[in-house]
Amino acid sequence: MHEGRLSAAPATAVAAGGPALLLIAHGSRDPRHAATVAALVAEVRALRPGLEVATAYLDHCAPRIPQVVSRLAGAGADAVAVPLLLNRAFHAKHDIPAALRAAGAGLPVADVLGPSPLLLDTLDRRLAEAGLDLASPAVRARTGVVLAAAGSSDPAADAATRAVAAEWRRTRGWAAVEVAYASAAGPRVPDAVAALRRAGAAEVAVSPYLLAPGRLPDRIAGAAAGSADLLADVLGAAPELARLLLARYDRARALAAAAPALTA
Repeated sequence: MHEGRLSAAPATAVAAGGPALLLIAHGSRDPRHAATVAALVAEVRALRPGLEVATAYLDHCAPRIPQVVSRLAGAGADAVAVPLLLNRAFHAKHDIPAALRAAGAGLPVADVLGPSPLLLDTLDRRLAEAGLDLASPAVRARTGVVLAAAGSSDPAADAATRAVAAEWRRTRGWAAVEVAYASAAGPRVPDAVAALRRAGAAEVAVSPYLLAPGRLPDRIAGAAAGSADLLADVLGAAPELARLLLARYDRARALAAAAPALTA
């Protein structure tokens, strides 16, 4: 194998559990971000002990993608890249492919995390931990929820978030679900809370649709403190999220294995 390159073929990995799972996170100057990613990786390893899991960051944190690619290549390991991203926006479409190309890594890249019922399960988990009685259909029916996302300049990414909100309401029985954004264009959290109250919600909860603590979750929390009845935590190192990462890894690995047979 050429130094610095990773093979796309998944059959020759050094790790007993198959090709390594190369988790690619965005990164943040806030140390809580990397701590959350590390806790999530621990959840993944607990679910699949034989699998090598490596973490690389796009920005702010170390190690970066070239460092991890070089280490895996030096060990003779194949890998599947799994973006720790909720939507297919600029980072997924451009930054990650460009960083992998620059590192000389020709390896399969899994899909982003959203949409998935497992993300809805994680959102439910965080609301229950915040004190909402999710076992009661009556509580759900009188509760409006703000799905508070980062926001994106990519219209398709924001449309995907709105679709998640619609599916969450349809499948879980909320009175209503409104989307708010912490950056980019509005609506902001207080606007979404006010809309839910006008629509008749007896209680309003805010659920950050974000993976780890940081500046944007703090902004959401500050806005929720003056307007909402309840604030959930970020998605974080939830077991459902670990299962979703493995599902994305398994799917990308299966597609990569099938590709040579289809082109033979």
